[in-house]
Amino acid sequence: MIPHTRQEPAKWKALSLAAMVHALLIAALFLGVQWKSQPPAAVEVEVWRAAPAPTPLPRPEPKPEPKPEPRPEPKPEPKPEPKPEPKPPAKPDIVVKEEKKPKEPPKKPEPPPKKEEAKKPEPKKVEPERPRVNFDEELKRDQKQIEQQKSVQDQRARAAAEANQMAQLKAEQAAAGRARGLADYASKVRVKIRGSIVLPQGIQGNPEAVFEVTQLPSGEVLGVKVRKSSGNALLDAAIERAILKSSPLPKPDQPELFERVLKIPYKPFEE
Repeated sequence: MIPHTRQEPAKWKALSLAAMVHALLIAALFLGVQWKSQPPAAVEVEVWRAAPAPTPLPRPEPKPEPKPEPRPEPKPEPKPEPKPEPKPPAKPDIVVKEEKKPKEPPKKPEPPPKKEEAKKPEPKKVEPERPRVNFDEELKRDQKQIEQQKSVQDQRARAAAEANQMAQLKAEQAAAGRARGLADYASKVRVKIRGSIVLPQGIQGNPEAVFEVTQLPSGEVLGVKVRKSSGNALLDAAIERAILKSSPLPKPDQPELFERVLKIPYKPFEE
C-alpha cells in the first residue's frame, strides 16, 4: 500500500512539468514570430550576480500523452438514384411501299396546223346622208347679217358725227361768247381810258396804237408797253398816261375771261 501512495504525487509533478514545457514552447514560438515581424528595440540590461543554482531534482520520466481517440468519419450521404429516362415511343415498323408511278400514255401525234381561213371582207360602213345645204337660205341669212352689221355701223357713225357737230358747235359758241365777252371787256377798258386821255393838237387822221398792259386780278396796272406806235410820239405818250391814270381797270363780267396781260388797240377818235 505505501509504494502506491508515492507514485501518485510523482505523476502529478510530471504532468505539471509537461504542461509548463508546452507553455514555454508556445511562448517561445509566439515571441519568435513577433521578433521577426518587429524591428529590434534597444534594451537596457542590468547585470546582476546570479544566485547559486539550486540542485536539480531528478526529473520523472514523462508518461506518454494519451492518444486522442479517432473520430468516426461521417458516412457519405447516399446518392440519389438516377431516374430512368423515359423511353421514346417505339416507332411502329411501317413498311412504306413505293407507289408505282402510273405509266405515261403514249403521246399522240400533233394534228397539222389548220390553214388560216381567208378573212371575210368587213362590210363597208354606211355613212349617214348629210343634209343638203340650201344655198338660198344661207345666202339670205348672210345678207341679213351683213345688213344688220351695216346698220349698227351707220348708227355709230351718225352718233359720232352728231357728237362731233355738237362739240364743234359748243366750241364755236364758247369761242363766240368769249369773243363777245372780250370785246365788251376791251370796250369797257377803252371807255375808261378815253375818259382819262388828253389828246395833243395837230393829230392828222385817226392813227391806231397798240399797247400791252400788265395788271393784277384786281385791275391794278403794273406796267404799260407800246407794241405798235401810232406814228405820233405825243399821241403815244398821251395814251400811255391815260392807261396809267385809269388804274384800276374794269373787270370782265365773266371771271374766266380775265387775262393778266392785255393787248389794247386804241384810236384817238371813235369811228
